Amino acid sequence: MARKQKQSDPRQHFFFEEPPQYLPADPTFKPLEYPVWTRNKALLVQRYLRYFVFITKHGTYIDGFAGPQEPKQLETWAAKRVLENDPQWLRHFFFCELDKKTIPALRALERGPAGTNLLIKRNVQVLQGDFNVRIDDVLSSGVVTAKEATFYLLDQRTFECDWSTVAKLAQHKASNKIELFYFLGTGWLHRAFSGLKKQPATRMTRWWGRDDWDHLEPANGRSITDAFVRRFKEELGYRYANAFPIYEKSNERSKAMYQMIHASDHPESLTFMVRAYRRAVDSKEPPGQLSMELGGM
Repeated sequence: MARKQKQSDPRQHFFFEEPPQYLPADPTFKPLEYPVWTRNKALLVQRYLRYFVFITKHGTYIDGFAGPQEPKQLETWAAKRVLENDPQWLRHFFFCELDKKTIPALRALERGPAGTNLLIKRNVQVLQGDFNVRIDDVLSSGVVTAKEATFYLLDQRTFECDWSTVAKLAQHKASNKIELFYFLGTGWLHRAFSGLKKQPATRMTRWWGRDDWDHLEPANGRSITDAFVRRFKEELGYRYANAFPIYEKSNERSKAMYQMIHASDHPESLTFMVRAYRRAVDSKEPPGQLSMELGGM
């Protein structure tokens, strides 16, 4: 006798109003054997940006939520890591932060370490305020032009970044879109959803970009991640979009706390991303080695 199949909940499927148009699959890569854990997020960002500039030879870096999340552990601070990267080919930096308590630390980065010339010929701007508002100042600055290689990091505190802000960044260039890392806190999203039930729904609507965000609540982290990845490709038009897990601790049984979504139009971006993920905590490759491996200087 045939089993009666359990009817699936349509809310679990991709959270699209219309059936998704399936896109060609991104290039595949071997399983990631050495997971990156939360304390090494900044190292991953730093390593990828090092590969990024070996191809572009210049660039602008935008960090929408730039203040140190762990003030006593500055080695985990992405803004500091990226600014100290070498070669120093990134020319413009926009560090935005809403929390006034962390602005002094960002101002110190803006000035540069005492007795060094780290910031000569580099433009570092600290913008205090809501990134969803200050993004207009960044994009109207005249820096992020059609030919300017640009990368932005959105390491938000759960629901801080509006989807409309992500769309503004993605749509700013007609081609060769601004590349991004978008951190999605899947490890605690469900707990955060419960906490927001007592608050107005507008915050969630702005974060998700639509008013059907409640469809996310019963879904698992993998399904939510897949929904975001598809939206980066289908709605925002990125050629490539992939999610990379960031684990709580450096062991095999550790829980994935974040999914770091990487979106880009560059055909080699996934290769560089996989390399950065696998080597995030390794010693930096000498410039000569990178010159040969990534196409020369």
